[in-house]
Amino acid sequence: MLFKGSEKMFNQKKDDLILLAHGDGGLLTSRLIQEYFLRHFNNDLLGTLTDASVFQSEKGKMAISTDAFVVDPIFFPGGDIGKLAVCGTINDLAVSGARPLYLTASFIIEEGFPVADLEKIIVSMSQTCRGAGVQIIAGDTKVVGRGQADKVYITTTGVGYLLPGANLGYQRLEAGDRVLVNGCLGNHGLAILLQRETLGIQSRITSDCAPLNGIIEEILKRFKGIKFMRDLTRGGLATNAKEIALASGMDFWLDEEALPVEENVKGVTELLGLDPLYLANEGKFLAVVAAGEADELLKFLKEEMSSGEACLIGEIQAGGGNVYLRTALGGTRKLNMMAGAPLPRIC
Repeated sequence: MLFKGSEKMFNQKKDDLILLAHGDGGLLTSRLIQEYFLRHFNNDLLGTLTDASVFQSEKGKMAISTDAFVVDPIFFPGGDIGKLAVCGTINDLAVSGARPLYLTASFIIEEGFPVADLEKIIVSMSQTCRGAGVQIIAGDTKVVGRGQADKVYITTTGVGYLLPGANLGYQRLEAGDRVLVNGCLGNHGLAILLQRETLGIQSRITSDCAPLNGIIEEILKRFKGIKFMRDLTRGGLATNAKEIALASGMDFWLDEEALPVEENVKGVTELLGLDPLYLANEGKFLAVVAAGEADELLKFLKEEMSSGEACLIGEIQAGGGNVYLRTALGGTRKLNMMAGAPLPRIC
């Protein structure tokens, strides 16, 4: 994303150019946001750096979130760019404690793109919205010349009301809180990679792309001990946990043996030298919950919300913004933000 006048920010030195890694959700993304966008755009709402901004309206607090989707390929096992655009924005609102209501959708389409493929994407978005109980109420379409875009890009903005009693924030994290994920990790990023690259690997790995607002609203109503939530998209579990740790000033201690990763995902990532903790997810959230409610929440997810792979994966301790992984061999590994772009254009 480049704004008018921003060419003054970046001179023509090689080290000062925008790289693909600036969009991977890792260290370079964080630096770009902190050093440029936040420096010039900062305000009380934007400065929280949460998935959606929550603000006061006459009828109560509302939340708004916007995102752009440039995934390649645009069709992949388990979804497509349209489903991804709807789910991504719905989930950003949901993990912020909001009930998503309306979306807007903006399309940039390359000249020569098949109308049949565009209709597939539109139908997919419509079906996903219907299933999630939201509506697309405004939109825009632009067509650019051949080579000026790659098939189709979609930007969605979502708005919704904050759920009554929802109170999620970095400041609520305390030593002793437990860390939970609602299912297996790494499927989306790996599904995209295997679809895009010719690696000769036969696999049934599919993206976990799904709207989370239904399950999240249900658990927020029932469990007041949920203190913070984050959907685990770009950068995967490791990068997102590190961002939360830094923002809260607390330490995360995760248990490697507790992390839910499908056996086929483990096998392929080991073969390719990838770490599933850094692969994107599009239907998974991390929740920090008070220790007294953690076991009950896990049981509810498994038995009532069809989240059989949900797991408690660690706890919060006092510290200085670090993420530690207790390994299966009895050691400790320090996790940091993803640096570089092992898998660009996954969302």
